[in-house]
Amino acid sequence: MEQSKNEDPADVCSIVSDTEQTSKIALVLEYDGTRFCGFQYQDVVPTVQGDLEEAIAKLTGERRRVLGASRTDAGVHAWGQVVSFRTRADYRPEVFVGGLNHYLPDDIAVREAYRVREEFNVKRQAVSREYEYHILNCRTRSALRKGRVHLVPQSLDLEMMNRASQELKGSHDFASFVTRYEKGSTRRTVHTAAFEKLNGLVVFHMVANSFLAHQVRNTVGTLIQIGLGKLCVDHIRYLLESKSPGMAGPTAPAHGLYLMKVNYPQPLGAM
Repeated sequence: MEQSKNEDPADVCSIVSDTEQTSKIALVLEYDGTRFCGFQYQDVVPTVQGDLEEAIAKLTGERRRVLGASRTDAGVHAWGQVVSFRTRADYRPEVFVGGLNHYLPDDIAVREAYRVREEFNVKRQAVSREYEYHILNCRTRSALRKGRVHLVPQSLDLEMMNRASQELKGSHDFASFVTRYEKGSTRRTVHTAAFEKLNGLVVFHMVANSFLAHQVRNTVGTLIQIGLGKLCVDHIRYLLESKSPGMAGPTAPAHGLYLMKVNYPQPLGAM
């Protein structure tokens, strides 16, 4: 981690070389993304990665770079983000859980910790990611769910939204579902895309091998327009065929989105 301009060099742990004798630890995190400017470390502004690396430094005395399975945007929440880092500390997994939670702020929690093989890569070896988008479809706002759901006061036609969602399944070029042009392929494989009513919410569940920037939020924004009767069901097919960035949407707010799970070929404990 980069040293802050206002930080006393005497208070900073030395950055440890990854060539030294270390082991690799994988963590499963949950966090409330409300105050964070995304997962990935940025100078000055608060990020999940920045706070986690600070906690690791306090627990182990080592400055370590954390690698995340997904770079969630500002305001996006997580129930099952997976990260890894190297360390010389020979603590048991439960010590990493308890120790890091002691140093982490209340809006980040380590749920699980595993000692994994050196070759394990949290991002490249993930076979799929699961996201949920939570919609409060009622006339009035919720005080208890503030910052955690997207309020849509007009009635939504879930049958139409689910019919449209089926067009997303399979391998497609999702270029129309990104906000701007991206480097590399925009083809992704979607395994699940469906709405259900759950605990008073309308919940959209989407599973894919990986996701493009803003893909889920642009997808949800489009599907809401279909549910409101402002777009037809065939509009999803039209977007997939158009392959033109910026066409989907409007982009649904970040605070309704949750990274629920990152899936691997084997359980993390066996990786």
